[in-house]
This record gives sequence, structure tokens and C-alpha cells, in this order.
Amino acid sequence: MTGHAVGIVGAGAIGQTVAALLVGEPWCDRLLITSRTGESAAGLVADLDDMAHVGGIGTRAQVVTAAELDQADAVVMCPRAPFTNTATSNVRLAGLAANAPLIAELGRTLTGYTRPVVMVTNPVDVLARQFATISGAPTYGIGSATDTARYRAALAAHHRVPVEAVDGYVIGEHGDGAVICASTTTVHGAPCTVPLDLVRAELTDRPRRINAGIGRTRHGPAAAVLSALRHLLAEQDGTDVLSVNRGGVWLGIRLRISAGQPTVHPLTLDEAETAQLLAARTKLTTAYQQIAHEEGARSCL
Repeated sequence: MTGHAVGIVGAGAIGQTVAALLVGEPWCDRLLITSRTGESAAGLVADLDDMAHVGGIGTRAQVVTAAELDQADAVVMCPRAPFTNTATSNVRLAGLAANAPLIAELGRTLTGYTRPVVMVTNPVDVLARQFATISGAPTYGIGSATDTARYRAALAAHHRVPVEAVDGYVIGEHGDGAVICASTTTVHGAPCTVPLDLVRAELTDRPRRINAGIGRTRHGPAAAVLSALRHLLAEQDGTDVLSVNRGGVWLGIRLRISAGQPTVHPLTLDEAETAQLLAARTKLTTAYQQIAHEEGARSCL
């Protein structure tokens, strides 16, 4: 395996968890950490250094500036602007106004970067599009990967089968417009009933329970990031559900990634699912146009 350097933007809950997972990966030699405050980045690097020394692990972390991330073989974007989210619906979209300027600035700093960027910051689909548009980098959002895992877990519990027996996907928006692909879902290879109301409630309630209990979702998204990095850095072939460019709009879709190269493998959707995906596309387009307009207005000042 070839040693890689991975950049991480953001030293909060998810940045910390992603970094800790990467320290244990034999293919990750270096972690390049940057954050809004040098203090948080330095603190995370010191903690990771302790982890590596105690565990006898060769991965080393260092504090870098955002501009120095061009040394990385891949970059994970998980910064979060300071704001209080009081939304009760479209919770992830509520972070758009606060987080978009932060992502735009990072996009300008990394203009010309050509290696994979994994977007975690919400609203992940819109911000993946924003970063890709400004920087030109191939950018992937991880929201639908987490939704798909939650969907399979909920359906496995309902049918009382192992999670591995469930093959089903959630695509489209990471948010209220998520498309549950019930028509193609199987259990042990056979079509199954999907209690959509129960599943939708779980997709909504699960992150709320996590946030109420520990303050922030972290481990599920971090594992989705790790899976994406393994595949995109050609350490492993596999299937991911990532947000990518589909006709100019970033939407969660099934990808098969071989030797680091992703190929879209769209699912067959029924009429209702197709309508939901079109609605998600329209919703995400409108959200992106909002920040594009604001970015254009700022550039004219």
C-alpha cells in the first residue's frame, strides 16, 4: 500500500473523529490539520501525536495553513461556522447562510486542486457543489452514505434480520428531501415491504437522538468519510452513495469505485421515487442559487 497524506479542515467533533480513524489506517502516513483557530488545530495535532506514540503507530499529524493543503492526496472538509441552529424542519439547510462563506473562502484558497475532496459540512449537497464550482476540485458529499446506513439498520430491525441482509439505498438530498429507494430494496435478495413512515421517522429522529445525547453526530459521518477515502484513494474497491454532479446539481447517487475511479450506477426508480428525486433537485438548485447570488454580490463590492 502507498502512504498518503490526508488534509482535514476543521478540528471539531467530526474532524477529531475522522483524524483518529485515519491514524489507525496503514495507508495514511500524514495528517495535515487546519481550522479556524490555530489553537484547536494545534490541540488536535498534540492529541493525535500522543495517540500515535502510545499505540506505536507511524502516522504523524501537523498543523498547516489552508493553502498548504495542496500537499494532500485528499482533503476532508468539515468546518462549521459558529451559529445556533433553531430549525425544526430542513435542519441541515439551516446552516447554509453561515457555512457557505466559509466554504467559498476555502474554495478560493484551493483553486486548481485536482485530487479528491470529501465534503461533510452541511448542507452537504449544496456546499459540495459550491466548493467544486469555485475550486475545480472533484468533490464528493457523504450525506447519503450515512442515510443509507441508517435506512438499512431501521429496515433490518423491522424485519428482524441482520443489517447485512438488507440491500437498499437512500439517494438525492441529505435532508428532508431524501429519496428512499423502497422499490428496489431487498432482504436476503428478495423484494420486501418497506414501512416508509417508520423509516422516514427514524431517519429524522436518529440524528436528533444522537445530538441530544452527545451533542453532535460524529462517528457515523466519520466512518462514511473513511469509506469514501479508501475507495477514492484506490486502497479498496467498493460501492458508496455519495453526492456528485448530476447534470449540474450535486445529488446523492450510487457509485462503484474501482482503482480510485468512480462510475455512476443509478438505481431504477418507480414513479413516486422519480418525482421525489426531481423535487430534491429543484430544492437543491434553489438553495445553490441563493448562495451563488450572495457570492456574486460580495464579489462586486
